[in-house]
Order: sequence, then structure tokens, then C-alpha cells
Amino acid sequence: MSDQDLDHDDQKPKGVFFTLLADGNWLYRKAKYKNAIDAYTKALTLKPDDRTCLVGRSRCYLKTDQYENALEDAETSLVEDKTYVEGLYQKAEALYYMGEFEFALVFYHRGQNLRPQIEKFRLGIQKAQEAIENSVGSPSSVKLEIKGDLSFFQEDQERAQPITQLGEFDSDKKFLENLLKDQGLVKGRTKSGEQMQDVIQSCLISVDTCTEFLNQMTPFCPRGRESKHMQQKCSKPQHNAPSEPTHLLLKSLDGIDAELASGNAEESLKKAEEVMKIVQEWSEKEVPTKKEVLGRLHSCIGNALVELGDMDKALDHHQKDLDLAKQCKLPDAMSRALENIGRIFAQTGRISQAIEFWEKKIPLVCGGLEKAWLFHEIGWCYMELSYHDEARD
Repeated sequence: MSDQDLDHDDQKPKGVFFTLLADGNWLYRKAKYKNAIDAYTKALTLKPDDRTCLVGRSRCYLKTDQYENALEDAETSLVEDKTYVEGLYQKAEALYYMGEFEFALVFYHRGQNLRPQIEKFRLGIQKAQEAIENSVGSPSSVKLEIKGDLSFFQEDQERAQPITQLGEFDSDKKFLENLLKDQGLVKGRTKSGEQMQDVIQSCLISVDTCTEFLNQMTPFCPRGRESKHMQQKCSKPQHNAPSEPTHLLLKSLDGIDAELASGNAEESLKKAEEVMKIVQEWSEKEVPTKKEVLGRLHSCIGNALVELGDMDKALDHHQKDLDLAKQCKLPDAMSRALENIGRIFAQTGRISQAIEFWEKKIPLVCGGLEKAWLFHEIGWCYMELSYHDEARD
């Protein structure tokens, strides 16, 4: 057997792996999650530690309510690199759906610290915080009694207070610091396998990060639970627009995506257009992320229109998404829009234009899973044009 034959045989497993990976990704996009799991599992038999494949299968497990399997795959993807962003997000998502909201919040924060420009980490932090509030209750609902040994608090007041400017985070930081002193606690582990000491330290880092952010973004004023009069003196009067667009997005995007995934494109389109009307009434002064939100909604509307067969209108909305992404300099949003535009061109037989837009997307792709899918699609386009050498490359 010649050396060329041996090289050819070595390439076969790689080719099969990337084909299975691309198939899994395509099936996921088509909401065929069980079939996608099968494809990812076959790919993992060839490369058991491939983290992009593990993250892909983890996503599918989440969609099929197999939360423990989703968490296991996400944690495996982080074994070699604890800063792998996609793995961190998947671990946070799995923990969130398992009801471990506090731990999910830790990993959403870790991801945001690494990649602050990624919208999904901001949304994750928002929904985890809301879930914690809903499960624990509002602080105003807790009735405290002044009794017992208060010497701890008296001693605490006598010492210097350099952290009093933390405001509403002051008590959180003290609480976490006290937890670290409990040797029995810090040596324990959560049911998801995280060491408690790591979790508490991560929470402390998150508190410090939030404090620094608030100090930079807002002038200092009392943050405690003072009277409404004091709150009005520290901030400008609020208008009808929400202070956080993510609150609306979290509730609406889930519904929009769920309708589309279940095959109800008309209802998905209707919901997206309703939210669009609301967002358009916001001013950029009140909501700095308005353009980013509008771009995401244009993408949702475009995807629904594709399912309804109105390709021209869909293309128009995805182009608007791309324009807004360029204005805001958002690489992830640009990547999303380029992918969707290329797909429409491919589906309508405009193969050369599909290649043009998909090749523009290549520098914006970070994950190996998405890149494998993209090269697979571009190769298919070249095959359609009978450019066999380019397709092989």
C-alpha cells in the first residue's frame, strides 16, 4: 500500500466526523433534536472529547428536557479549558433549567466577564436573577425581629467601613465572606459537582464586578431601601419605557422562538411584530440597546417569513438586522444576519450570492461546530456550481 493510500485512509475518519457534526448542527436548526443527538453521539465515538460536539449535543438534551445529560456534556467540554465560552453558557443553561438558579448565575457572570459583548450572557443573568427573586421572594416580604445577641452588629459598626459604598451589595458581600469562614461548608460540593469554595468565590467576584460597574455608570447616592422621596432625588423621573429591555425580551423571545420551533410560524411572526412596535416607541436615551434589540427582532421576523415562504420580505428583514449589527459593531449579530441572508440565497437558487455572504461570515465564527457547518454549506454550494476543486477545499 502506498503512502498516498495511507494518507487517504487517515482522512476518512476526519471527513466522517465533520460530516456527522454538520448533520447534527443542521438537524438542531430544524428542531429535530433526537436525530441531532444521534448524529452528535456518532461523531463523539470518533472524537470523544470534541468540545464543540459536546456543546451541540448538550443543546439538544436541553430541548428534550434531559437536563442532567446536558449538564454532563457541558462540564465535559470545560475539562481542558475552563474559559471555553460556549461550554460556560451551556453549563449555566443546564443549571438554570435544573432549578439551580444561583449556580447558573455564577456561570452566566463568568461568561459575561470573558465576553461582555455577547447578548445571551446578559439575558441569562437577567432571567436567573428574576428566577431567584421569584423563588425567594421580595425582601420587603421578610419580617425581621430585633432580638438575640446583637454584639456582632455593634462590633461591626465600630470598625472602619470601606465597603459601605457597595450599597445594596454590602450585605451580600458580608454574607459570602462569612460563608468562606465555614470550613465544613467550603469543602463540600453541590449536587452538580461544583466545589462550594469555588462557587462562593465566584459570587464574590461577581459582586465586586457589579459594584464596579454601578460605580462607573451611576453617580453615588444612597442605594438602601429609603423612602420614595430619596429615590426620586437620586434619579431622573422614569418614563413609560422599561429601564431594561431584557425584561421584555426574555418573556417575548422565548415565546417567539417556541412558536417557530413548534411549526407555528404565523404566531411567531405576530408576536415578533407586536414586540417590534413596542420597542420602536422607546428612545435610545432611555434604552441604549434599542438598535441591538431591533436587530434581534428583525432576525426573528425574517426566520418566520422564511418558514411562510415569503423570501423577499424575509431577506429585507435579515438585511436590516445586518445593517443594525454593523452600526452597533456587534460581531455575533453580524454573523447571525450573514448566515440567514446566505441561507435565503441558497434556498432560492442564488448560489453565488449565498457563497459571498457565507464567506463573509467565516472570520466572525469562533466555535468549531458552527465553522464546520459553515464550510459544509459553502462546499455544497460549490458542488452545485460544479466547482469541484473549491468544494473539496
